[in-house]
Amino acid sequence: MDSTNYNKYRVLTVWLNAIAPSDVIKKIDEWIITGRHTYVLACSVNDIISAYDSSQLTTVINNADLAVPDGMPLVWIGRLHKQNAHRVYGPDLMLKMCEHSQNKGYRHFFYGSTSEVLNNLIENLQSRFPRITIAGSFSPPFRELSEEEKYNITEMINSAKPDIVWVGLGSPKQDLWAGEFRNRLNVPVIITVGAAFDFIAGRIPQAPRWMGKCGLEWAFRLATEPRRLWRRYLIGNSRFIFLIVRQLLSGKA
Repeated sequence: MDSTNYNKYRVLTVWLNAIAPSDVIKKIDEWIITGRHTYVLACSVNDIISAYDSSQLTTVINNADLAVPDGMPLVWIGRLHKQNAHRVYGPDLMLKMCEHSQNKGYRHFFYGSTSEVLNNLIENLQSRFPRITIAGSFSPPFRELSEEEKYNITEMINSAKPDIVWVGLGSPKQDLWAGEFRNRLNVPVIITVGAAFDFIAGRIPQAPRWMGKCGLEWAFRLATEPRRLWRRYLIGNSRFIFLIVRQLLSGKA
């Protein structure tokens, strides 16, 4: 880890980095040049709540080379701690890095979602960034992987020789995968980006920018996928607010 280069602030059991998106890209450049094995987590409120209930996930997030706030509520908490926190939104980071990498020759691998989504994702990225280099993609089974499958996936990704592996498994599954596979893969950077695959592939609509800036993206996503997300946002967000207020009032934040 070298995330100590950036100010950190505590949100419940985890520590997030206060870093601008442009500086995240600079760090990725540095890690690719040096060949370090690193992972970057774009953390949502759901990640923080899941980590509160899981010491394993807390360890994975706190061991990340960068753990950045993906949503505005986490940015606001950082600013409350007098940190110059910025939102590092997974889909935006992925698009900016893909654009940036055209002149760098970086190789991208996409892990997660379904084969159909991956095909649409790659098609849209190639249309938008004609000089992008796609090293490969893989849609894993929606269950726990066996050791043999983990070995085969490791061999497949290493054979593709990517510089960046983008992971879109949803939280907290993608975070745990990044923490486990960092030392399995000969890859400089693993980056978790949540629903970015679905957004960029055009599978589900993205919230208007103003909603994201106001911290209301959750309401848009709840309206578009209520059956899947109601528990996460209605129960999870309420619990998050309660726990954060309690932490702030206790003076332990």
